[in-house]
Amino acid sequence: MRLLLSTLLLLGLLAGCSSKDQKPSDMGEREIYEAAQRNLKDESYALAIRNLQLLEARYPFGPYASHAQLELIHAHYRNHEPEAAIAAADRFIRLHPQHPSIDYAYYMRGLANYTEGMGLLDRFLPTDTTQRDPGSAIQAFEDFQQLLHRFPDSRYAADARARMTYLRARLARHEINVANYYFKRKAYLAAANRGRHVVENFPQTPAVGDALAVMVQAYRLLELEDLAEDALAVLQTNYPDHPALDAKGQFKARFHLGRDDSRRSWLSLLTLGLFDRSAPPAFDNRADYLRP
Repeated sequence: MRLLLSTLLLLGLLAGCSSKDQKPSDMGEREIYEAAQRNLKDESYALAIRNLQLLEARYPFGPYASHAQLELIHAHYRNHEPEAAIAAADRFIRLHPQHPSIDYAYYMRGLANYTEGMGLLDRFLPTDTTQRDPGSAIQAFEDFQQLLHRFPDSRYAADARARMTYLRARLARHEINVANYYFKRKAYLAAANRGRHVVENFPQTPAVGDALAVMVQAYRLLELEDLAEDALAVLQTNYPDHPALDAKGQFKARFHLGRDDSRRSWLSLLTLGLFDRSAPPAFDNRADYLRP
């Protein structure tokens, strides 16, 4: 017990000394800023945040204040605090609209929205981000778009464009996921509208082929044959190898309207169709264009 108490006392004294080393009361503006720079270099982002906030609190009008506010965005982002990074970026943009590095604040705001919602497992395991709420992706796209509009020659413009391309594909795929859900709920008109939205608003994304297949299937289920044939013609012309087409280019329907209830399984009848052997269509051609 004495050994344990002595150890705890020693650890407490060391922690106190460490705390004093990181934030002594007699440090000046330059010393605090240099301490924060060392923290950033050592990837000690929590300590960097503390020192940068201390610097701004003690010297809000000093020569290092705006630099501290800018680097605080980076520190929050690297510390996996996207919401804090977004708030810091918004504050910097509001306080320093003419700052020479204002483009960096716009870029980091987009980057923080780009990664918002990612958990610890997402950094190490492959996950399907298209299944998530698209709110942060939409905001990130708008942030990068604003950066390119205001600062087309920014050093961050190329990366912003590349990320916008990915975001467009991600948002388009999300619409296909929603359309597949609507098929499951037998909301065929809503599924068709999602497919048309992808074709009209996300052209040249990999999900367009699936969007056309969604439209063909939904219009056939709605018995709107003219619209189904129009969508099928575009699918056959532009995506002849789409998995929804057979070897002769004909559409492979997944399921049909007017199914006889007497042919449904007892499990389907008992659960009012919740569990059904006849699965709704789930269009997803990603395996075709993601092949090595």
